[in-house]
Amino acid sequence: MAAVDDSSLTDDAALAAELVQEAGSLAARIRGEGLDIERKTSGSDIVTQADTASERLIVERLAAARPDDAIVGEEGTSRPGTSGRTWVIDPVDGTYNFSRGSDWWCTAIALHDEDDVLLGAVHHPATGRTWIGGPRVPSTCDGAPLDALPATPREARCATTYLHPPFYGGEVGEAFARALRQVGTLRMLGSGTMDCMAIASGQWDVLFQHSVADWDRLPGAAIIRGAGGDSVVVPASGVDWTVTGAPAAVADVRAALLDG
Repeated sequence: MAAVDDSSLTDDAALAAELVQEAGSLAARIRGEGLDIERKTSGSDIVTQADTASERLIVERLAAARPDDAIVGEEGTSRPGTSGRTWVIDPVDGTYNFSRGSDWWCTAIALHDEDDVLLGAVHHPATGRTWIGGPRVPSTCDGAPLDALPATPREARCATTYLHPPFYGGEVGEAFARALRQVGTLRMLGSGTMDCMAIASGQWDVLFQHSVADWDRLPGAAIIRGAGGDSVVVPASGVDWTVTGAPAAVADVRAALLDG
């Protein structure tokens, strides 16, 4: 595979920022007009017309601007490409929150090639903030470089997660309990990508969650890594756990998950 062109990545990052801002603003406008809610796999796994409209906007723009790239979206988009690069779209991350009037939701996209994630972009319509970054794209919020992630002591760390109640039992529950021993407190707010933006901003320290789709995992992972953090996928207790955050916290949670 050809080497990644950093100047091209800069153009990709600018495009990604525009897309999440436009799509996030569209979703917010649609919510203001009233939502039609459909259930997917459970009472809390839902989709609205804002999700589908925002994904359609991003897909149409990407198809015109990057015709050789593949596109995959949470709401069903699957467009092949020839470049070896794929854009992954989460038009509304935190749809349940979104549908209930909470502002802990965002629009997110990521770009990856066959080897690694290249960049992520996240827009939070409630505050107007936009994060961009990746392993070779130093992470920013509204153009300002992010500070280094804090090295919080284990007993003071804040973790974030998202687990449906049936997943607390058995081996998965035991792994979850082991991971909890590496932190001092826990938050479960309903948008993994927004949780990662809180970590990137120094508010929390580490996210751990299992069975995470690429559209939920890659945007936050890219931005955390662009801020000097880590993101790993850990097979443990029969599922794959995503662990993302400050390096020492990621290492401790990873070791705890594997200690089964």
